[in-house]
Amino acid sequence: MASKQIKVTLKKSLHGQLANIVQSVRGLGLRRRHQTVTVADTAENRGMVRTARHLLSVAEA
Repeated sequence: MASKQIKVTLKKSLHGQLANIVQSVRGLGLRRRHQTVTVADTAENRGMVRTARHLLSVAEA
């Protein structure tokens, strides 16, 4: 059985955000606004999503 996946979309700009927030979003593989990526539903990825939750939209994949 495949591991669970989540779809993460960058809804707002990273301009003016703290460095750790920008690094978390980049770590998820997001580069541009409105870009969507599918990542594994792991504790590490959930932590990065939690750090930038005000900029992201998350859905089950």
